Amino acid sequence: MSDELFGQNVSRETYDKLRAYEALIQKWNSSINLVAKSTLSDVWNRHIIDSAQVYFAAPDEPSSTWTDIGSGGGLPGVVVATLAQEDGQQTNVTMVESDKRKSVFLRTAIRELSLSNAKVVNERIESAQIPISDFVSARALAPLTDLFKLSQGFSDQNTTFLFQKGKNWVSEVEIAQNHWSFDYDAIKSETDSNAVILKIRGLSRV
Repeated sequence: MSDELFGQNVSRETYDKLRAYEALIQKWNSSINLVAKSTLSDVWNRHIIDSAQVYFAAPDEPSSTWTDIGSGGGLPGVVVATLAQEDGQQTNVTMVESDKRKSVFLRTAIRELSLSNAKVVNERIESAQIPISDFVSARALAPLTDLFKLSQGFSDQNTTFLFQKGKNWVSEVEIAQNHWSFDYDAIKSETDSNAVILKIRGLSRV
């Protein structure tokens, strides 16, 4: 039995894991601010489906390393790890989160969802010792220029960046281009008509 996410078939097991993750967020949110309270009634669409599209925007690679920075409640990191496990991909997801309480939540989610392909690094992003990653993602974390700076220690010209951005994404790209050279595609968000996923490659300093 399977269900669909953006026209992509996923197994009932994966669908159930994502629903279990939704329930975890709702359970923990009263004590740890994982998502905005105004979105708590629609965690599935506003956060989980929104994060799933990041995974589907990534190039298909049988084996890869994925670093999610400023993971917070695991959006999109936990969703990416769940969907990668579904695909049988050898994708190892590292979620970097400096907040200790949120890191406890992430480790709880990893354990309860049996995500053997995921781990948590409870450190500041700029201090984290992480190998060069094939993919780097972030959601609602910082302006594009700052995201590039934060990622310097674990990215190179072959890294694909997948950053979710809101209505001001064009100006963020223009500002970043003053200091960085890169190729990008702006993939229209399926959940927010004003938002995009910036898919970036070939990053280097100007």
